[in-house]
Amino acid sequence: MGLFSGDLFPTKISFIIFISYMGLFINQGILVTASKNKNNTYSYNTVTVVLLTELLKLVVSTVVYLKDNPVSSYFSEIYKHRSVLLYYFVPAALYCLYNNLQFVNLATYDPTTYYLLLQFRVVVTGVVFQVIFSKKLNRNQWISLIFLTFGCIIKEYGHDSKASSDSASTASPLAAYLNPHLLLIMVQVFSSCFAGVYNEYLLKDKGVDVHIMLQNVFMYLDSIVCNAVVLGFKGELSTAFTPQNISAILHPGVLIIVVNNAAIGIVTSLFLRNLNSILKTFASALELMFTAVLCWMIFGIAIDIYTIIAIFIVSAATVLYAQKPVVNLAKTDMQPQSDAQKESV
Repeated sequence: MGLFSGDLFPTKISFIIFISYMGLFINQGILVTASKNKNNTYSYNTVTVVLLTELLKLVVSTVVYLKDNPVSSYFSEIYKHRSVLLYYFVPAALYCLYNNLQFVNLATYDPTTYYLLLQFRVVVTGVVFQVIFSKKLNRNQWISLIFLTFGCIIKEYGHDSKASSDSASTASPLAAYLNPHLLLIMVQVFSSCFAGVYNEYLLKDKGVDVHIMLQNVFMYLDSIVCNAVVLGFKGELSTAFTPQNISAILHPGVLIIVVNNAAIGIVTSLFLRNLNSILKTFASALELMFTAVLCWMIFGIAIDIYTIIAIFIVSAATVLYAQKPVVNLAKTDMQPQSDAQKESV
């Protein structure tokens, strides 16, 4: 079974989704970093940006749904599947946390280091995937996950932590990562893992009979509520949309962040519906390698021997995983069920 086998990428569209997913995430890290001020802060309200992103995704999903369905169906289906709407508060809250921590952590770490630390979610996702879907990963799959993590870690092994030296010139490479912000990275890691796997569970199990764009509507409605709660908790709900804040958000660079992040949300839902969370972690790992390459092409940052070794290890891990990828079909893609079985879902 090869790297581009039918089990790994069932259709050409699924491969396009895989590539789009990686490209959009790479863009996001670079764009957010570019929007920072010299003192590593942002001139705009980041929570408001996340909220507007969710609003844009809600509009896009609604328009796509209404393209093939009447308006009456839109509201009746929401009411009919209101229980699924409530279930979506779980991944919505986790993604809300993840999206807001993205700005906090990218204010501390450069994109390459940021993506490197996020690779801790690889093994976490593997464990959560087994628990939620009761699908055991075989020995080769676990070896590939471990190799993948090792490849990402070695990427920065021996690095002089130049980015960290701005704030602590005497810090060692190891000490560069041992700071309070590492805890926030870990929170983001677990938020991503649980949200991704739980969202896949809803897409392929609890909400399998719900139109995928309507499921997106559920997610984004809940996300808007969650971000509004965050603004209220920070005491910024009344000032989030003042002329001054709106002016800062209307900056072209910030608008691109909103659009790119909105596209990430749409593509992620398609990714989880057509592929799975384990393959999602490989896409995330490859983002690290492509980010390093793009930094070399755009900014002239040299690719050292550790990067080359890491690319080799990650590539080998991906090929090993591709020999027998995890296949997790939605219930509607499995063998036909009896009426009684359908009613019990």
